[in-house]
Amino acid sequence: MKNYKNLVLIILIGFLMSSCLPGGGNNNILEPAGFFTGIWHGWIAPFSLIVGFFNESISIYEVNNTGWWYDFGYYMAIISGFGGLQFVRNSKKK
Repeated sequence: MKNYKNLVLIILIGFLMSSCLPGGGNNNILEPAGFFTGIWHGWIAPFSLIVGFFNESISIYEVNNTGWWYDFGYYMAIISGFGGLQFVRNSKKK
């Protein structure tokens, strides 16, 4: 029973993450992606890359964005995402 719950949870997380992938049509020229959207897109970039292999409209970077602020959020999330800064902090202590 536990395996089924984990499988349902993984599928649910997959659907939630794919609902706001870059290039999916959520952002346009009138409503460009901003700072917080950049952070989200940076966190889900590995998943966007995988989905992008199967769907040409999905990319890892939103073209309709606010410019510098979107870029800042995106790169900040890419660099620090998934505990990247924690690895640096732990290596300095040793």
